[in-house]
Amino acid sequence: MRAIAVVGFLITSRLLVSAQDYSGFTNTIQSLKDSVQFEVFKKKNTIPFIVEDSVAFIFYGKAISVSWMGDFNGWGYDKTFISTGVNVKGTSIWILKAKFPKNARLDYKILVDGNNWILDPSNPHQQWSGVGGGSANSELRMPDWKESVEQQAKQVEHGTIKSDILINSKILNYQVTYSIYLPAGFQKLGQLPVIYVTDGYEYLHPQLGNMTTVLDNLIAEKKIKPIAAVFVDHREPINRSNNRRMQELAMNTQYLDFFTNELIPEIERNFPVSKLASERGIMGTSMGGLTATYFAFTKPGVFGLVGIQSPAFWTKPQIYQLCTNQVAPSIKISMTSGVINDTSKESRKMKEVLEANSCIYHYREVNEGHSWGNWRNLIDDVLIDLFGI
Repeated sequence: MRAIAVVGFLITSRLLVSAQDYSGFTNTIQSLKDSVQFEVFKKKNTIPFIVEDSVAFIFYGKAISVSWMGDFNGWGYDKTFISTGVNVKGTSIWILKAKFPKNARLDYKILVDGNNWILDPSNPHQQWSGVGGGSANSELRMPDWKESVEQQAKQVEHGTIKSDILINSKILNYQVTYSIYLPAGFQKLGQLPVIYVTDGYEYLHPQLGNMTTVLDNLIAEKKIKPIAAVFVDHREPINRSNNRRMQELAMNTQYLDFFTNELIPEIERNFPVSKLASERGIMGTSMGGLTATYFAFTKPGVFGLVGIQSPAFWTKPQIYQLCTNQVAPSIKISMTSGVINDTSKESRKMKEVLEANSCIYHYREVNEGHSWGNWRNLIDDVLIDLFGI
């Protein structure tokens, strides 16, 4: 669990692109004339090179141009961020200076000669991102950023995962795959609270959400009740490259009907989960965050708990009107967002709607972007908000 802004205490720090004086550092770089000297420098310093809140991205190699693309410039869409590096005269060294909040964590890649996207060869830190498994990005970790301790494997009892279960949906007219997590000793625990997780493949993946590790730790440490978790996979079972999430998670009434009339009844027939809305949650990130909100406010008698991460509310602005409707019983909500080219603007607007609606909610912001590095580190907070003891 991380120290971050909660209800009523928003982080308002913005991404800063101006940097402190680097003249002394630049002089040091200019003294490097070959790859051997550069390797000596790397052994003594981390790259990107960080001093307090200032950063120097460094690349060594022959090139015509070198740029850094990442969360900090919306992967090239934010033109206000100067992303092109400067060649240190007389060397093959390129440098880009910037300034970020001290607790930021950001994904990036290096763009060489305008068409060659590469990982930072001098940076060992990487984070997977992207739909359907994605690929690795290099990772900038500022000095005050900390990984959630609940993401770390511990000597605790592990729950059971039943993977890749098929359900033939008559409503959708195709098959859907899901996996289910059941906590250690579930046979003796009676009816379990349950959370349904969209983008389930990503939340399960060890290099993306790594959610089962978090569940094992939180349950063993008695920070949450023992719960079941249903991970719904949007990929077509016989063609995993076909991800249907953009169709299924766009406030899709038919997909909601599938959940309420087919998936939930099947889970309740086959597994020991509670049938109470107050013990049934829905969770997702980005489009999944939009869908979690849509499901809960459309069917408050089905979903009483909602986990919303970096929600894509901008794709369906009618969601705000839906959420202005008073719901009974009250829905318990946990919402998170990054503030660096993520969804904080839309999330803050929804926070105002929730306040007016008298919903029970928690809201957190972090100095990160739209990335699994952001979402995975907040899973524990969301689960504690919804199922905490």
